[in-house]
Amino acid sequence: MKVLISALALFATLLLSGCGYNTLQSQDEQIKASWAEVLNQYQRRADLVPNLVNTVKGFASQEEKVLTEVTNARAQVGQVKVNADSFNDEAALKNFAAAQGQLSSSLSRLLVVSENYPQLKSDALFRDLQVQLEGTENRITVARNRYIQAVQQYNTTVRSFPSNLTAKVTGMQVKPSFTVENEKAIAEPPKVNFGQ
Repeated sequence: MKVLISALALFATLLLSGCGYNTLQSQDEQIKASWAEVLNQYQRRADLVPNLVNTVKGFASQEEKVLTEVTNARAQVGQVKVNADSFNDEAALKNFAAAQGQLSSSLSRLLVVSENYPQLKSDALFRDLQVQLEGTENRITVARNRYIQAVQQYNTTVRSFPSNLTAKVTGMQVKPSFTVENEKAIAEPPKVNFGQ
């Protein structure tokens, strides 16, 4: 009887050590940390926007439409409610990505407008804000990449045997990844027309 109990204990230990529960938990925590970093970097960008808009406004007040677009896009970003668990909701991720995309587009138009104002381009505050914004965009890219990798690693574990059995028992499911709003548009090469 002792041999049977010992054999069952050894079998249970081997079974549990290969079940993937701890790996799933670790990877889930990595996703949460990565998502928090994505939110942190987007918040940093949103915090830079009012300073950038005010600086441009001082030099290019006639560009009211572009300034209003940036301000409205930032406000829309603030209205999209995301939290630490938003990465589990594909619809929330899409709304968040769409709002961030709108802000990115508005900021791009603002920077293009700034090219028309040599005094603005030479202003130290504007240059500093522009450098901070570029750095933040790079940080966002890195944070999103880390998040995407963490989701990929987790999803692979959830779908692989034998950890997929543990995932089913514990209710852990594949998580949506952070995607680009319009994948077809970015897959097409840009059209360049030098004639106009």
